[in-house]
Amino acid sequence: MQNAPVENVGVGDASIIEALRRGDDQVFTEVVERLHPTLRRVARGYLRSEEAIGDVIQETWIGVLRGIDRFEGRSSLRTWVVSILVNVARSHAVREARMVPFAALGLPDDPRSGFGPECFEGPGGEYPGHWSTPRTPWSEDPVAATLAGETRELVARAVAELPESQRTVITLRDVEGWTGPEVAATLGISEGNQRVLLHRARARVRRALDQHLLPMERRAV
Repeated sequence: MQNAPVENVGVGDASIIEALRRGDDQVFTEVVERLHPTLRRVARGYLRSEEAIGDVIQETWIGVLRGIDRFEGRSSLRTWVVSILVNVARSHAVREARMVPFAALGLPDDPRSGFGPECFEGPGGEYPGHWSTPRTPWSEDPVAATLAGETRELVARAVAELPESQRTVITLRDVEGWTGPEVAATLGISEGNQRVLLHRARARVRRALDQHLLPMERRAV
């Protein structure tokens, strides 16, 4: 049977999974090449050292090979592989004492978020823990469409300075283009927590962007 194109790895194509189970080296190599950039970006959300990132990615692929026979296909192959990486990266980060648990960053009144409780709905609200007023999706922000040069570097630095959980969520959602349910399933958090983390990450990046752009706009007036 001819294997499906590895470009379809994001949808967990059954023929690709079967090829991996048969030990098809060519398909495995193509899957590795296809997913490597995503794994590297996600691993950077937990680890700083390139050596540690490399170790985590290598351990992830070993886990894939060992577990492929047990993979039931309930999620996409991509989601499953990244979830393995997240678990491995968390373990490495704990050993390096550099990990902040998701739960520690999921509370609306967390002072590290930069937003007070009034910014989020309380227990009696329709969506407890979510923004009290809707935020414009980043994809609809006209500023995001014009980012270039120095501003892009600023955004990259702002993302790099986020807490691990927020950095991972915004990387998967806004860089990799994953859906909220995919991210929640991969990271083992609720969809509501995923949304809060994403909103906070986007807000922090926007704030850094505003601090950079507003002086420029004043000079242009």
